[in-house]
Amino acid sequence: MVLTIGRLTISILLLACLAGCMPSRDISPEESAPPPASVYEPPPNSYYFYTQSQLFLIKGALDKAIVNLEQAVALDPETPFLRVELSRLYLRQKKDQKALSLLEGVLKEHPENVPALILKGDIHQELAQHEKAADAYEKTLAIDPQEERVYLMLGGIYMDAGDYAAARRVYSKLMEYFPRSYAGRFFLGKINVLEGNLPEAETQFEKALALEPKLEEARMELLKIYQQHGDRQKVLRMYREIVAQNPDNVEAAMEMALFYHADGDSQESERILSLLGEKSLRSPEILREVVRGYLDPKKYDDAVVILEGMLKGAEGSSDLSYLAGVAYDGQGKADQALRHLANVKEDSRFYENAVVHITAIYQEEGRIDQAIGFLEPITRQHPENIEYLLYLGSLYEEKEAYDKAEAILRQGLAKDPDSVRMRFRLGVVYDKWQRKEDSIREMKRVIELDPENASALNYLGYTYADLGIHLEEAERLIKEALKQKPEDGYITDSLGWVYFKMGRFEDALTYLQRAVELTQDDPIILEHVGDAYRQMGDTDNALKYYRLSIDKGNSERENVEKKIETLLKDSGR
Repeated sequence: MVLTIGRLTISILLLACLAGCMPSRDISPEESAPPPASVYEPPPNSYYFYTQSQLFLIKGALDKAIVNLEQAVALDPETPFLRVELSRLYLRQKKDQKALSLLEGVLKEHPENVPALILKGDIHQELAQHEKAADAYEKTLAIDPQEERVYLMLGGIYMDAGDYAAARRVYSKLMEYFPRSYAGRFFLGKINVLEGNLPEAETQFEKALALEPKLEEARMELLKIYQQHGDRQKVLRMYREIVAQNPDNVEAAMEMALFYHADGDSQESERILSLLGEKSLRSPEILREVVRGYLDPKKYDDAVVILEGMLKGAEGSSDLSYLAGVAYDGQGKADQALRHLANVKEDSRFYENAVVHITAIYQEEGRIDQAIGFLEPITRQHPENIEYLLYLGSLYEEKEAYDKAEAILRQGLAKDPDSVRMRFRLGVVYDKWQRKEDSIREMKRVIELDPENASALNYLGYTYADLGIHLEEAERLIKEALKQKPEDGYITDSLGWVYFKMGRFEDALTYLQRAVELTQDDPIILEHVGDAYRQMGDTDNALKYYRLSIDKGNSERENVEKKIETLLKDSGR
């Protein structure tokens, strides 16, 4: 120990002596300072740039990460790992083809590179190039059968293509390597369902459930099998298990209630639904499930059972009352629909919908006076509501009380002078009232406010054509409308009618016949086709379309019959 310290001391003294004995010279400040940062260059190695790339990724700077990784690849182009990682980043930039090109280069040199094969398969799958994706996944599993996710991707491709034998092969292989794979068991069950082998499907789903008792998919599939078998006890047991495990599974609860209802146990059905109704006051998701599962698909009978049951647990709920009204209306039961819709309170988010719905039911049933009697006091209570005024105006229009319709619509325009819908409706009222100049003025104003309003463009163009004025402008307006709605049969008819008025009967016939196809035999358009054939001297086709027009319910039947009579007389028939 003493010797070591002595040697260290001697060394320090020696260094000090050497320093003192060295010739001295002045050192400038510039020489003593470190080089400026701008002069510093990073070491030219790929590892440095790869590390920088990872740091930029952590910060969320994808573009900078790619620039650094590209530099890493440029310095070390032989390392497949770097090129595969760069492909991943290109994929995040949605540069699929650039990523694929890079991967193809890797695989040309290293055909058994598993990460490159998997990524290539993923990109082809994203591009819906399913055969190429399957090929990449098959090659992956031939090299490394331990890639669990690849089995699932490959099996899914074959199932979507309807190749159940290939899918079965893939999932069976998955089970060899991963015997506790829930997904493998589940999809084997699905394949057996699709092939009609329900006993084997049931076995596979039960094995899947044993592996993952908390997952619902296998239970839902077993439930369908039990329902097909008509096994009431197993169905009820499965519903109870699903709801007990996940009380928030509203879909299963509703299905269970419907099952009890169909089975004749209305008391148990109502108990379940009453609880759901009570919960719906706090959870809007339950209402969305009713709409998604029953109203949107028009399962109105089931919807009525569910909503009536839920109302027992949430009596007076405006939301449930509105949905019940919609369901009864879907069944064609107007009185029950009106009863429920009338229970929607003014403070409800559905109140305006309910008012419009009630009015629409009265209108559809031809009960116009009742519709007006219902809506008029509401417009007085809510004079600011443009929707109510618009609807009331259309009711007076339908009743041909054009002066009252005008007054109501003018009331709305006083509140919102730029209301496109209000002005359009007023223009229609003036047209029906034979106040053509006023109608034209309103339609022009609509187009000023909304230059792409196809309805106004068409209405004004057709009005010009019908009056036989401004035909070139009419053609321009209607062509503009067709840009917005190229498959609209009524706009197509308007253009045909413009050409008819211009005397271009062959052009007219082309558009009029297309309009017939698009509208599926509208009687007025059929009459127009007859007019075109008549002007072209084709009596047989003219008579054919006039008669078709009458058969389809032309409201001007007498006028069309006179055309037929004149044609027959002129042709000597």
